[in-house]
Amino acid sequence: MLEVAACGVCRSDHHGWIGEHPRVKNGSILGHEYCGTVVEAGKMAKYSVGDRLIAPFILSCGSCPACHTGVSNTCANQIVPGFTDPGAYAEFVAVPFDHNLVQLPEDMTPGLAAGLGCRVTTAWHALTDRAAVKAGEWVAVHGTGGIGLSTLLLAKALGAQVVVVDIVPEKLESALKLGADAAVNAADGNVADAIIEITEGGANVSIEALGIEATTNASIECLATLGRHVQVGMPVGHTAHMNINMNAVYMKNLAVFGTRGMPAWKYPSLLNLVERGLVDLTPLVAREVGLSDASAELRAMNGPTPPGTAVITNFQG
Repeated sequence: MLEVAACGVCRSDHHGWIGEHPRVKNGSILGHEYCGTVVEAGKMAKYSVGDRLIAPFILSCGSCPACHTGVSNTCANQIVPGFTDPGAYAEFVAVPFDHNLVQLPEDMTPGLAAGLGCRVTTAWHALTDRAAVKAGEWVAVHGTGGIGLSTLLLAKALGAQVVVVDIVPEKLESALKLGADAAVNAADGNVADAIIEITEGGANVSIEALGIEATTNASIECLATLGRHVQVGMPVGHTAHMNINMNAVYMKNLAVFGTRGMPAWKYPSLLNLVERGLVDLTPLVAREVGLSDASAELRAMNGPTPPGTAVITNFQG
Protein backbone atom coordinates (compact mmCIF):
# COMPACT_ATOMS: atom_id res chain seq x y z
CA MET A 1 0.00 0.00 0.00
CA LEU A 2 1.34 3.43 -0.98
CA GLU A 3 0.47 6.80 0.47
CA VAL A 4 0.18 8.76 -2.76
CA ALA A 5 2.52 11.73 -3.04
CA ALA A 6 1.49 12.76 -6.55
CA CYS A 7 -0.67 11.56 -9.42
CA GLY A 8 -0.73 12.88 -12.97
CA VAL A 9 -3.92 13.86 -14.78
CA CYS A 10 -3.69 12.04 -18.10
CA ARG A 11 -5.72 12.07 -21.31
CA SER A 12 -6.20 8.33 -20.80
CA ASP A 13 -8.09 9.27 -17.61
CA HIS A 14 -10.23 11.55 -19.75
CA HIS A 15 -11.27 8.61 -21.95
CA GLY A 16 -12.53 6.82 -18.84
CA TRP A 17 -14.07 9.95 -17.35
CA ILE A 18 -16.29 10.54 -20.40
CA GLY A 19 -17.27 6.87 -20.63
CA GLU A 20 -15.22 5.85 -23.68
CA HIS A 21 -12.96 3.33 -21.93
CA PRO A 22 -14.69 -0.06 -21.49
CA ARG A 23 -12.84 -0.90 -18.26
CA VAL A 24 -13.81 2.27 -16.42
CA LYS A 25 -17.24 2.10 -14.82
CA ASN A 26 -19.29 4.69 -12.96
CA GLY A 27 -17.79 5.12 -9.51
CA SER A 28 -14.30 3.99 -10.54
CA ILE A 29 -11.32 5.76 -8.95
CA LEU A 30 -9.09 7.08 -11.72
CA GLY A 31 -5.34 7.69 -11.61
CA HIS A 32 -2.48 5.63 -13.05
CA GLU A 33 0.51 8.03 -13.03
CA TYR A 34 1.59 7.96 -9.43
CA CYS A 35 4.39 7.75 -6.90
CA GLY A 36 4.34 7.50 -3.15
CA THR A 37 5.64 6.05 0.10
CA VAL A 38 5.06 2.51 1.35
CA VAL A 39 2.82 2.56 4.44
CA GLU A 40 1.96 -1.14 4.53
CA ALA A 41 3.75 -4.16 3.07
CA GLY A 42 2.63 -7.78 2.76
CA LYS A 43 4.70 -10.85 3.58
CA MET A 44 5.82 -11.30 -0.03
CA ALA A 45 6.53 -7.60 -0.63
CA LYS A 46 9.85 -6.59 -2.14
CA TYR A 47 9.83 -3.15 -0.51
CA SER A 48 9.52 -1.92 3.07
CA VAL A 49 7.53 0.72 4.93
CA GLY A 50 9.06 4.13 4.25
CA ASP A 51 10.40 3.36 0.76
CA ARG A 52 9.64 6.05 -1.84
CA LEU A 53 8.58 4.36 -5.07
CA ILE A 54 7.55 5.15 -8.60
CA ALA A 55 5.15 2.89 -10.48
CA PRO A 56 4.64 2.03 -14.14
CA PHE A 57 0.95 2.12 -14.97
CA ILE A 58 0.96 -1.54 -16.04
CA LEU A 59 1.67 -3.88 -13.12
CA SER A 60 2.70 -7.23 -14.58
CA CYS A 61 2.37 -10.58 -12.84
CA GLY A 62 6.02 -11.60 -13.31
CA SER A 63 5.14 -15.23 -14.01
CA CYS A 64 3.61 -15.47 -17.49
CA PRO A 65 5.43 -16.01 -20.81
CA ALA A 66 5.27 -12.28 -21.64
CA CYS A 67 6.93 -11.37 -18.34
CA HIS A 68 9.58 -14.07 -18.76
CA THR A 69 10.50 -12.78 -22.23
CA GLY A 70 10.91 -9.12 -21.27
CA VAL A 71 7.64 -7.74 -22.62
CA SER A 72 5.83 -7.38 -19.31
CA ASN A 73 3.82 -4.43 -20.63
CA THR A 74 1.83 -7.04 -22.60
CA CYS A 75 1.22 -9.29 -19.56
CA ALA A 76 -2.12 -11.09 -19.83
CA ASN A 77 -2.56 -10.95 -16.04
CA GLN A 78 -1.73 -7.27 -15.66
CA ILE A 79 -3.30 -4.92 -13.15
CA VAL A 80 -3.78 -1.29 -14.16
CA PRO A 81 -4.76 1.02 -11.29
CA GLY A 82 -7.37 3.49 -12.47
CA PHE A 83 -8.73 1.03 -15.04
CA THR A 84 -8.89 -2.56 -13.79
CA ASP A 85 -8.49 -1.60 -10.11
CA PRO A 86 -8.97 1.50 -7.92
CA GLY A 87 -6.51 4.19 -8.95
CA ALA A 88 -4.42 6.91 -7.36
CA TYR A 89 -6.81 9.86 -7.36
CA ALA A 90 -6.82 9.10 -3.65
CA GLU A 91 -4.68 9.36 -0.52
CA PHE A 92 -3.71 5.69 -0.74
CA VAL A 93 -3.43 3.11 -3.51
CA ALA A 94 -2.95 -0.65 -3.38
CA VAL A 95 -0.06 -1.92 -5.49
CA PRO A 96 -0.09 -5.69 -6.08
CA PHE A 97 2.84 -7.13 -8.07
CA ASP A 98 5.24 -4.71 -6.38
CA HIS A 99 8.21 -6.18 -8.24
CA ASN A 100 7.29 -3.67 -10.97
CA LEU A 101 8.11 -0.66 -8.77
CA VAL A 102 11.45 1.11 -8.46
CA GLN A 103 13.00 3.45 -5.93
CA LEU A 104 12.32 7.12 -6.54
CA PRO A 105 15.59 9.06 -7.05
CA GLU A 106 16.25 11.21 -3.97
CA ASP A 107 16.45 14.49 -5.88
CA MET A 108 13.35 13.90 -8.04
CA THR A 109 10.22 15.69 -6.88
CA PRO A 110 6.99 13.69 -6.55
CA GLY A 111 5.31 16.01 -9.06
CA LEU A 112 7.85 15.20 -11.76
CA ALA A 113 8.03 11.52 -10.84
CA ALA A 114 4.26 11.10 -11.22
CA GLY A 115 4.53 12.31 -14.80
CA LEU A 116 6.94 9.47 -15.61
CA GLY A 117 4.35 6.79 -14.90
CA CYS A 118 2.58 6.88 -18.26
CA ARG A 119 3.41 9.62 -20.74
CA VAL A 120 7.21 9.56 -20.41
CA THR A 121 7.61 5.81 -20.03
CA THR A 122 5.34 5.17 -23.01
CA ALA A 123 7.23 7.70 -25.13
CA TRP A 124 10.59 6.22 -24.10
CA HIS A 125 9.52 2.69 -25.04
CA ALA A 126 8.00 3.88 -28.32
CA LEU A 127 11.23 5.62 -29.34
CA THR A 128 13.84 3.18 -28.08
CA ASP A 129 12.14 -0.19 -28.57
CA ARG A 130 9.35 0.01 -31.12
CA ALA A 131 10.84 2.64 -33.47
CA ALA A 132 14.53 2.17 -32.54
CA VAL A 133 15.23 5.84 -33.26
CA LYS A 134 18.77 6.69 -34.34
CA ALA A 135 20.66 9.97 -33.91
CA GLY A 136 20.13 12.25 -36.88
CA GLU A 137 16.78 10.79 -37.93
CA TRP A 138 13.69 12.92 -38.36
CA VAL A 139 10.89 12.20 -35.87
CA ALA A 140 7.43 13.66 -36.46
CA VAL A 141 5.22 14.06 -33.39
CA HIS A 142 1.48 14.44 -33.96
CA GLY A 143 -0.02 16.12 -30.89
CA THR A 144 1.87 18.10 -28.24
CA GLY A 145 0.10 17.01 -25.08
CA GLY A 146 1.87 15.00 -22.39
CA ILE A 147 2.89 12.15 -24.71
CA GLY A 148 3.88 14.52 -27.50
CA LEU A 149 6.05 16.75 -25.33
CA SER A 150 7.65 13.70 -23.72
CA THR A 151 8.44 12.32 -27.16
CA LEU A 152 9.93 15.64 -28.25
CA LEU A 153 12.24 15.92 -25.23
CA LEU A 154 13.36 12.29 -25.33
CA ALA A 155 13.85 12.21 -29.11
CA LYS A 156 16.09 15.28 -28.87
CA ALA A 157 18.05 13.59 -26.07
CA LEU A 158 18.58 10.65 -28.44
CA GLY A 159 19.99 13.00 -31.09
CA ALA A 160 16.99 13.05 -33.42
CA GLN A 161 15.56 16.01 -35.32
CA VAL A 162 11.93 16.66 -34.40
CA VAL A 163 8.97 18.27 -36.15
CA VAL A 164 5.83 18.74 -34.04
CA VAL A 165 2.21 19.03 -35.14
CA ASP A 166 -0.75 20.59 -33.35
CA ILE A 167 -3.62 23.03 -33.93
CA VAL A 168 -2.88 25.29 -30.94
CA PRO A 169 -0.30 27.99 -31.79
CA GLU A 170 0.66 28.42 -28.12
CA LYS A 171 1.56 24.73 -27.86
CA LEU A 172 3.60 24.83 -31.06
CA GLU A 173 5.50 27.89 -29.83
CA SER A 174 6.17 26.14 -26.53
CA ALA A 175 7.46 23.05 -28.34
CA LEU A 176 9.84 25.15 -30.43
CA LYS A 177 11.21 26.75 -27.26
CA LEU A 178 11.77 23.24 -25.85
CA GLY A 179 13.93 22.28 -28.81
CA ALA A 180 11.66 21.22 -31.67
CA ASP A 181 13.40 21.81 -35.00
CA ALA A 182 10.17 22.65 -36.82
CA ALA A 183 6.45 22.99 -36.17
CA VAL A 184 3.37 22.47 -38.34
CA ASN A 185 -0.07 23.86 -37.58
CA ALA A 186 -2.51 21.19 -38.75
CA ALA A 187 -5.17 23.86 -39.31
CA ASP A 188 -3.10 25.46 -42.07
CA GLY A 189 -3.24 22.70 -44.67
CA ASN A 190 -1.91 19.24 -45.53
CA VAL A 191 0.25 18.08 -42.62
CA ALA A 192 1.98 15.24 -44.47
CA ASP A 193 3.01 17.48 -47.37
CA ALA A 194 4.40 20.08 -44.96
CA ILE A 195 6.46 17.49 -43.08
CA ILE A 196 7.77 15.93 -46.30
CA GLU A 197 8.92 19.39 -47.39
CA ILE A 198 10.54 20.22 -44.03
CA THR A 199 12.36 16.89 -43.83
CA GLU A 200 13.23 16.83 -47.54
CA GLY A 201 11.59 13.51 -48.22
CA GLY A 202 9.61 12.50 -45.17
CA ALA A 203 10.14 11.60 -41.52
CA ASN A 204 11.95 8.41 -40.61
CA VAL A 205 9.75 7.89 -37.56
CA SER A 206 6.30 9.28 -36.83
CA ILE A 207 4.60 9.17 -33.44
CA GLU A 208 0.81 9.51 -33.27
CA ALA A 209 -0.07 10.86 -29.83
CA LEU A 210 -3.83 11.52 -29.99
CA GLY A 211 -5.54 8.31 -31.12
CA ILE A 212 -7.75 9.78 -33.86
CA GLU A 213 -8.13 9.04 -37.56
CA ALA A 214 -6.89 12.36 -38.97
CA THR A 215 -3.61 12.35 -37.07
CA THR A 216 -3.05 8.63 -37.63
CA ASN A 217 -3.30 9.09 -41.41
CA ALA A 218 -1.12 12.20 -41.30
CA SER A 219 1.45 10.22 -39.31
CA ILE A 220 1.50 7.42 -41.89
CA GLU A 221 1.46 9.69 -44.92
CA CYS A 222 4.29 11.96 -43.72
CA LEU A 223 6.80 9.11 -43.59
CA ALA A 224 9.68 8.53 -45.96
CA THR A 225 10.09 5.18 -47.69
CA LEU A 226 10.81 2.47 -45.08
CA GLY A 227 9.60 4.80 -42.33
CA ARG A 228 8.16 3.64 -38.98
CA HIS A 229 4.79 4.72 -37.62
CA VAL A 230 4.13 4.16 -33.89
CA GLN A 231 0.56 4.33 -32.61
CA VAL A 232 0.87 5.76 -29.10
CA GLY A 233 -2.46 7.60 -28.92
CA MET A 234 -5.20 5.35 -27.56
CA PRO A 235 -8.05 4.73 -30.04
CA VAL A 236 -11.16 4.03 -27.95
CA GLY A 237 -14.88 4.70 -28.23
CA HIS A 238 -15.76 6.30 -31.57
CA THR A 239 -12.08 6.34 -32.62
CA ALA A 240 -11.49 2.62 -32.08
CA HIS A 241 -12.06 1.82 -35.77
CA MET A 242 -10.43 4.02 -38.41
CA ASN A 243 -10.19 4.31 -42.19
CA ILE A 244 -6.43 4.10 -42.75
CA ASN A 245 -4.43 4.84 -45.91
CA MET A 246 -2.99 1.37 -46.33
CA ASN A 247 -1.82 2.23 -49.83
CA ALA A 248 0.79 4.51 -48.26
CA VAL A 249 1.88 1.62 -46.03
CA TYR A 250 2.10 -0.67 -49.05
CA MET A 251 3.77 1.68 -51.53
CA LYS A 252 6.41 3.05 -49.14
CA ASN A 253 7.11 -0.26 -47.38
CA LEU A 254 6.25 1.25 -44.02
CA ALA A 255 6.39 -0.45 -40.63
CA VAL A 256 3.36 0.15 -38.37
CA PHE A 257 3.80 -0.46 -34.63
CA GLY A 258 1.42 -0.36 -31.73
CA THR A 259 2.71 0.35 -28.25
CA ARG A 260 1.31 0.68 -24.74
CA GLY A 261 3.31 1.34 -21.61
CA MET A 262 6.85 0.17 -20.91
CA PRO A 263 8.33 -2.95 -19.29
CA ALA A 264 9.38 -2.10 -15.75
CA TRP A 265 12.95 -3.30 -16.35
CA LYS A 266 13.50 -0.29 -18.65
CA TYR A 267 13.05 2.22 -15.83
CA PRO A 268 16.80 2.39 -14.98
CA SER A 269 17.73 3.51 -18.51
CA LEU A 270 15.15 6.30 -18.37
CA LEU A 271 15.94 7.42 -14.83
CA ASN A 272 19.67 7.36 -15.61
CA LEU A 273 19.09 9.74 -18.50
CA VAL A 274 17.27 12.13 -16.15
CA GLU A 275 19.75 11.83 -13.28
CA ARG A 276 22.72 12.51 -15.57
CA GLY A 277 21.08 15.71 -16.77
CA LEU A 278 20.81 14.51 -20.38
CA VAL A 279 17.14 15.39 -20.53
CA ASP A 280 15.11 17.94 -18.56
CA LEU A 281 11.54 16.76 -18.11
CA THR A 282 10.42 19.54 -15.76
CA PRO A 283 8.65 21.48 -18.57
CA LEU A 284 6.11 18.66 -18.73
CA VAL A 285 4.52 19.67 -15.41
CA ALA A 286 2.73 22.96 -15.95
CA ARG A 287 0.81 23.07 -12.68
CA GLU A 288 0.30 21.20 -9.42
CA VAL A 289 -3.32 20.99 -8.30
CA GLY A 290 -5.52 19.60 -5.55
CA LEU A 291 -7.62 16.46 -5.88
CA SER A 292 -10.77 18.60 -6.01
CA ASP A 293 -9.42 20.26 -9.16
CA ALA A 294 -9.12 16.98 -11.10
CA SER A 295 -12.58 17.22 -12.66
CA ALA A 296 -11.84 20.68 -14.03
CA GLU A 297 -8.59 19.42 -15.56
CA LEU A 298 -10.40 16.50 -17.19
CA ARG A 299 -13.24 18.71 -18.39
CA ALA A 300 -10.73 21.01 -20.09
CA MET A 301 -9.60 18.07 -22.24
CA ASN A 302 -12.90 18.26 -24.11
CA GLY A 303 -11.19 20.96 -26.17
CA PRO A 304 -7.72 22.35 -26.92
CA THR A 305 -5.53 22.56 -23.81
CA PRO A 306 -2.58 24.80 -22.92
CA PRO A 307 1.02 23.49 -22.92
CA GLY A 308 2.09 21.11 -20.15
CA THR A 309 0.15 18.82 -17.86
CA ALA A 310 -1.36 18.89 -14.38
CA VAL A 311 -0.26 16.76 -11.43
CA ILE A 312 -2.28 16.26 -8.25
CA THR A 313 -0.04 16.88 -5.25
CA ASN A 314 -2.63 17.93 -2.65
CA PHE A 315 -5.02 15.13 -1.67
CA GLN A 316 -6.77 17.07 1.09
CA GLY A 317 -8.53 19.50 -1.18
